[in-house]
Amino acid sequence: MKQTPYYDVRPIADLRDMLNQSVNLYGDKAAFLIKDPRAPIASRVEALAAEKAADAAEAAAANSAAKSGAKVTAAAADAGSKSPYLAVSYRQYAQDVNALGSYFMSMGFQGKRIAILAESRYEWYVSYLATVNGTGICVPLDKELPQAEIANLLNRSHTDVLIFASSKLKEVNAIRTQITSVSTFICMDQPKVEGDLYFWDVLVQGQAELTAGRKDFLVAPIDTKAMSILLFTSGTTAMSKAVMLSQRNLCINLHAMCQMLYVDPSDIFLSVLPLHHTYECTCGFLCPIYRGATVAVCEGLRHITRNMQESKVTMMLVVPLMMELFYKRIIKSATADPKLAKKFRLGLKISNLLRKIGIDKRRQLFAKVHETFGGSLRLLIAGGAAIDPSVMRGMRDLGIATLQGYGLTECAPILALNRDIEYKDTSAGLPLPGVEVKIIDADENGIGEIVGRGPNVMMGYYENEAATNEAIDPEGYFHTGDLGFIDQDGFIIITGRKKNVIIAKNGKNIFPEEIEFKLMQHDLIAECLISGHPSEDGDSIVRAEIFPNEEKVREVLGDVALDSEAVRAEMDKIIRSVNHGMVNYKYIREFELRPIEFEKTTTKKIKRQYSK
Repeated sequence: MKQTPYYDVRPIADLRDMLNQSVNLYGDKAAFLIKDPRAPIASRVEALAAEKAADAAEAAAANSAAKSGAKVTAAAADAGSKSPYLAVSYRQYAQDVNALGSYFMSMGFQGKRIAILAESRYEWYVSYLATVNGTGICVPLDKELPQAEIANLLNRSHTDVLIFASSKLKEVNAIRTQITSVSTFICMDQPKVEGDLYFWDVLVQGQAELTAGRKDFLVAPIDTKAMSILLFTSGTTAMSKAVMLSQRNLCINLHAMCQMLYVDPSDIFLSVLPLHHTYECTCGFLCPIYRGATVAVCEGLRHITRNMQESKVTMMLVVPLMMELFYKRIIKSATADPKLAKKFRLGLKISNLLRKIGIDKRRQLFAKVHETFGGSLRLLIAGGAAIDPSVMRGMRDLGIATLQGYGLTECAPILALNRDIEYKDTSAGLPLPGVEVKIIDADENGIGEIVGRGPNVMMGYYENEAATNEAIDPEGYFHTGDLGFIDQDGFIIITGRKKNVIIAKNGKNIFPEEIEFKLMQHDLIAECLISGHPSEDGDSIVRAEIFPNEEKVREVLGDVALDSEAVRAEMDKIIRSVNHGMVNYKYIREFELRPIEFEKTTTKKIKRQYSK
């Protein structure tokens, strides 16, 4: 297949250079759309004016505080989702980053490890670049972790400064005596513990440093090959590994992905995934800032639809579970009534016929669907796990482009990506420019481990040389642990995870993901896991653990328990049907129903259990 030329993108030396260039190019354009009226300082007056519930006295006090850079009142801080989105310009964002960075430098934090423990919010974005753009090493933490694990990661990373949200105050208070390396605590909200610093107070102090002419942060040297970010993997099996990334890793990844996928300054990203994860951080934060687009901060999963409409989102990063949920809800709504269903199917037929002759009427024919998503959504990008190709085709038929990519934290994170003009729904994508991907130890079907080499590959695992040497071979290839093949057009097809593979007695490989995919095509199944179990004759038999779709069970079988005989009978039918379409050694021989959903990571991956 002849490859279409890459998009032109501007070179960047480091993340500071990226931000400075974007300020020069897009100065007063919105970098962020936020709901929190505390941030940034310059937007507080607008926030209070928009909040009708605040009385005149509180509004006047907050207005005065905004001008002086002091604290805002609790009433102003509670405006939240009642307020419209507020625009924070590129110029204002850079000013806040430089102010916080200058404070860090004035306190002697250069070279220190600064951890961020919070939900997605403006202070998170400021803290990240204020750390890596001249101060020290950023340690983004998963806010959903239990307190013992938070303490463990802070100690393992030798964190010096912890920036946290008040939503995590309980956990922070519980572990203060355990995290001996942390000497400074900065709360994004009004501190409730004596000795903790207030984020907006220290930012104002940093601005005073800049006003006084101190440029330590602005001119601090940046070693693009040194560790700038320390990220912990999700650790779904054993102890999580600490991935060391450099600014070179990130900048190369940004440059390459934007060559493959067009991002316009007019685009608006709605940030719905956790920022501590490199997928959202690199692709949903740094990428739009690099390209001059806007990031709208989602208030939470239950607010996605409203936030999409308010922000007029054009692009969004999602995990497969979210995209599949969007699609199922669309189809359910469109086919709930027989007349509507007939009209919907006719619309699809007409649309597909028109597209064959170069006429695209999808947005007009499915206007209500687009209105649900804000009216401007043009692209959904899925990552983190495989997605049903029919879902992507279905969304595309409705006029919303969908793509999937492939990445790992160790690759900063993108290794391969489907392009907006060249894609295969069954693939993980094409390797990024400058990245080499190959298959090693292939079997008779050409399936082997996927390995990649390039400037985006991590520096290694922190304080774990053995794991680093195991992951990166002497030729510099990172061993992903994923299995697959590369087709004739260069697309990477993932078939499963190396450590998930079940080896049958005949030596054949059984990929659990393949069977799970077949099971998940049935509406009665919400979640499932396939694993291998030893049988009496020494073979490995395939076993399924299934969490039924409660809503569908009630619809089909009435008010019955999820582990009832009636549900078992229906699942048995499904399994027989799935087995019928597979070779004998892949047959599901046993299954178990579970009454609750599987435990998942914060990126919605089911946590698999492995024997040590």
